[in-house]
Amino acid sequence: MAASGWKGRLLSLFDYKTEKYIVAKNKKVGILYRLFQLSIIGYIIGWVFLTRKGYQEKDETIQSTVITKLKGVSVTNTSASGVLLWGPEDYVIPPQGEAVLFVVTNFLETPNQKLGYCAESPKVLDGLCQKDEDCIQGKVVKAGHGIRSGRCIHSGENINGTCEIFAWCPIERGFKPKSALLANAENFTIYIKNFIKFPKFKFSKSNILETTNVSYLTCRYDEKLHPYCPIFRLGDITRRAGHNFNDIATFGGSIGIQIQWECDLDKGYSECNPQYEFNRQDIANSNKTIAMGFNFRHTRYYKNAAGESYRSLFKVYGVRFNIMVNGRAGMFNIVPTAISVGSGLALMGVGVFLCDMILLYIMKNGTAYREMKFEGSQQTSAEGNHDKSCLAS
Repeated sequence: MAASGWKGRLLSLFDYKTEKYIVAKNKKVGILYRLFQLSIIGYIIGWVFLTRKGYQEKDETIQSTVITKLKGVSVTNTSASGVLLWGPEDYVIPPQGEAVLFVVTNFLETPNQKLGYCAESPKVLDGLCQKDEDCIQGKVVKAGHGIRSGRCIHSGENINGTCEIFAWCPIERGFKPKSALLANAENFTIYIKNFIKFPKFKFSKSNILETTNVSYLTCRYDEKLHPYCPIFRLGDITRRAGHNFNDIATFGGSIGIQIQWECDLDKGYSECNPQYEFNRQDIANSNKTIAMGFNFRHTRYYKNAAGESYRSLFKVYGVRFNIMVNGRAGMFNIVPTAISVGSGLALMGVGVFLCDMILLYIMKNGTAYREMKFEGSQQTSAEGNHDKSCLAS
């Protein structure tokens, strides 16, 4: 008997159990259930499939290369430098054409500096003194220009003097520019070549129109007329970033150029287009602070006829361009489609569960529904009586 009992349990594993459906004539719960179904269907179709394209396999590992080239010339005439002609080889740093580059729009020159002894700038607090003992020989001036010689130099009848230092003399002139010297730099153009690749789909493209017509490169970028033109006027870039070029050119600034690739490869090669966004990065929320602007210093060394070394110190202001590339591509695949559909069907089950809870435990006649939904059966075997409750929905 025991053997036959175990055999019966083993064979019961291969029984098929079906659900029992009960039609509840309750309009309130029925309407609630249909509304829930419509909401889930709308979510799956509208959000999952149309908006998020849940039927596609995604590739967000974009491989990108950016090459830049500047064009334009400008002339400056200052008392320190005289007349200078500025070409791309002079105002573009670095000149190799990278994704991050700096364009000089203004400068201050301290010419003919020579190693020697001179007074520290009175604007440097650590360089102020009253007597020689305040200038310890060999000690570096903090945030200054050289090394103390041990002498305190007074000019006029001032009580406070400045320490004498060993440095490149005369020291840098300490005044702020009033206007941009390379004012017409807003007419310079930047040529941006961007090549991208989505390795998962073996898809590659560039932001340049595929044509053999050389005259096409005389275009200027326009999001509607010339979306594939890779040539941008600097003044137009700052304008699209919400700022005036002349305001940035005087003290410098940082502009971000975002190239976004959103490629639906199910629509074809021609539908994968670059989208450009421009923003200023050296200020937050358009609020002016002491941290805004961009400048740095560099020097040019030379020797006179006697072999003595001199240099010219340039404090240059300008616009720093940071070109960033992001993107993703999608293509139909049965696996994400099945996952999206399965998730929607699972949400349908949640609706059934909620409506059952309302019908059985919240409605006034819930007891009657429970008696119809849950049935009890009794089976007697040689081992005793066992009660089973079967759940049917």
